[in-house]
Amino acid sequence: MKTIIGNWKMNVGTRESLALARGVLLALRGRKCLPDVVVCPPFMALGEVRKAVARSHVSLGAQNVSAEEQGAFTGEISTRMLSEAGVTHVIVGHSERRRLFGETDETVNGKMIRVLSAGLIPILCIGEDKQVRQEGREREFVASQLRVALHGLPLRHKERIFVAYEPVWAIGTGTAAEPSDAVAMHAWIRSLVTELLPGIKREQFAVLYGGSVDGANAYAFLREDEIDGLLVGGASVKLSEFSKILDAAAEVLEMRS
Repeated sequence: MKTIIGNWKMNVGTRESLALARGVLLALRGRKCLPDVVVCPPFMALGEVRKAVARSHVSLGAQNVSAEEQGAFTGEISTRMLSEAGVTHVIVGHSERRRLFGETDETVNGKMIRVLSAGLIPILCIGEDKQVRQEGREREFVASQLRVALHGLPLRHKERIFVAYEPVWAIGTGTAAEPSDAVAMHAWIRSLVTELLPGIKREQFAVLYGGSVDGANAYAFLREDEIDGLLVGGASVKLSEFSKILDAAAEVLEMRS
């Protein structure tokens, strides 16, 4: 299976989010084989998008969550609130949260524990910056992020996690990683996850790629067995581009069916 996740960030309002959600549903019509699709609108649009995707092949995701269960945390949103809004997936530790809002690996770990404890599916974002890549320390860096983020997870036999490899130097730059580099890193990440979470089954986790994914390069990533899907940023709010990505995923699945 391939999974396509659209992270709409703070780019669209409620009406635009609703239109996008409806457009995604239209783009999926008529396909024999469909990828798993998750859309992550802004918090204010969750309610309307939930109605649009109800009883469809599209799941609802959130872009962030608090590590706290409840309390005097002005402006935060809890897993209970997200669950009540119909959310099933939550992005955790996106590089923009780390870089712009000071989230640390320890913060990310707290959120991972909270999300899994609430029965939601975390989408853990990891990835190195340009300097780390140039110094050849990307594996060491990613391993460090994973070790902290996955520490003490309450993972049971039915729970799932996504790990999204998003090299920071590729996000929003228009320069994606080479598929061969992504494949190598995905294999490394997969081996680390099985080491750090003993007993985890293959079907319990997926490794996605993100970073300047668009309609032109999506197929090159999706055709690789090591790449379980894509976390799409900017291209996910352009329906024409996102439709091409969904088409690429469906084409790969149809070829394998």
